[in-house]
Amino acid sequence: MGGTGGAGGTDSGSAAASGPPGPGAGPGTGPVTGPGTGTPAGPGAGYGGTGTAASDRSRRPVVAALMLGMALAAIDGTIVATAVPQIVGDLGGFAVFSWLFSGYLLAVTVTLPVYGKLSDTFGRKPVLIAGIILFLAGSVLCAAAWNMAALIAFRVVQGLGGGALQGTVQTIAADLYPLKERPKIQARLSTVWATSAVAGPAIGGLLAAYADWRWIFLINLPVGAIALWLVVRHLHEPARPRPATRPRIDWAGALAVFATGALLLTALVQGGVAWPWLSAPSLGLLGASAAMGALTVFIERRAAEPVIPGWVWRRRTIASVNLALGAMGLLMVAPTVFLPTYAQSVLGLGPIAAGFVLSVMTLSWPVAAAFSDRVYNRIGFRRTAITGMTGALLILLAFPLLPFPGSPWQPALIMLLLGAALGLFQLPLIVGVQSTVGWSERGTTTASVLFCRQVGQSLGAALFGAVANGVLASRLAAAPVPGLPGDLDAVSHALEDPAALSAAATEYLRRAVDTAVDYVFVGAAGAAALALLVLVVVAPRRFPVIEERESPSLESKD
Repeated sequence: MGGTGGAGGTDSGSAAASGPPGPGAGPGTGPVTGPGTGTPAGPGAGYGGTGTAASDRSRRPVVAALMLGMALAAIDGTIVATAVPQIVGDLGGFAVFSWLFSGYLLAVTVTLPVYGKLSDTFGRKPVLIAGIILFLAGSVLCAAAWNMAALIAFRVVQGLGGGALQGTVQTIAADLYPLKERPKIQARLSTVWATSAVAGPAIGGLLAAYADWRWIFLINLPVGAIALWLVVRHLHEPARPRPATRPRIDWAGALAVFATGALLLTALVQGGVAWPWLSAPSLGLLGASAAMGALTVFIERRAAEPVIPGWVWRRRTIASVNLALGAMGLLMVAPTVFLPTYAQSVLGLGPIAAGFVLSVMTLSWPVAAAFSDRVYNRIGFRRTAITGMTGALLILLAFPLLPFPGSPWQPALIMLLLGAALGLFQLPLIVGVQSTVGWSERGTTTASVLFCRQVGQSLGAALFGAVANGVLASRLAAAPVPGLPGDLDAVSHALEDPAALSAAATEYLRRAVDTAVDYVFVGAAGAAALALLVLVVVAPRRFPVIEERESPSLESKD
């Protein structure tokens, strides 16, 4: 790949940047090198295994390890969600069970930038091994939990490992493959997420029904053990010369990042659920997160090796991708959180059929991602992403135009098209931004992208939850039938038992849910418009792709 890459086109050839490197390419005009190493820091510099020097056969064990590691993180949420009734029935704690997911999400999100920096400083392999071990230890502890509080605490331990898995797997994938081959590995990782979205509920349901809910955590052990064995045996990072000075770990910055994220995400997850948005807990948490954020900036600006270095936001390419994928995380809440409610409450589908309506998005997403290189090789990363998000914007705006109550194939078609559009949007941005930095910065860059996407999802859950409940409240306030439930969850539960409602009340509630979800999708379209605005205004016209050099082959040691 070559030319100028990115927001402008990439053509066939090498991945050298034409002319002086722009933002993200680092200082100077020659190949970027890792600090103090004197070795090329382009894709594959940390491993070998790029270009023609490494065969697919030599990379297969590592790729298998990456896919298994990603599967651990990908299947986790869906498989646990299916077994919630059995878990609550055994351990109790119905009032706080949502923290089984919120605690895990919190730990993953706030540790992503920390693991990214650690992988750039000490290498990917030790961070990935530590992540797998921590995730498996959390799984064992979850299986042994004696009450809901213990299970939530052990889910946080799982999340601490999950943060290392998500960020480091994506970084190693970019290290192993040159730019022209990167869609191949990214499509495989996307397939893991797609398969997990379908298999997770099925496996979780079977284990909960015919075994014990504790097995949903224990089945992680053989998968993780194989991944760990493959990583230890086949992933070999060449020894790098020792830097002139001993690497300094910014523990104060890591703790500040963790505290800021914990306070903010707790406010977003619990606001409007455990307490009103304008209550003292919400305002206190939001104020404390703002104060911790200011303290984090103060610490990071003075740290020798900050966890979140300032260049992540000073370089237009990285900053624009962070913001664009944050907006994508925001809009993803509409289909993933609210579409199943729509399918069950408005269309009258069962949980399995409702899950299928959503899962078709996971079928088209990896297919579009796999073929996206044929588009960005012609028109560039930025224009390909703009094309994908423009399609997503139009598709999201089409959802409110669906008839009431409509047929299941109609939202399924919407999701199929949305998956294709987002696959065309996300992968070019991830591949593009990873190609603008060297080995020594790729972990931090990848983690910042994933961190922003996770924060976007958390913001979206809070924002669109407030929108949906606000619309429902206004509709129910004017309801012709008194005594109707007043929020989305309560309405969904009421519609699951039609005998408890009159025909008129049921019809009114279904129309109210339909209207609420329509507003959510309009809000998601607004997030898509925000992503487009970032790409048009902030992103550079051409991504400054770093020159790639062939590296020593990746050898599998027997």
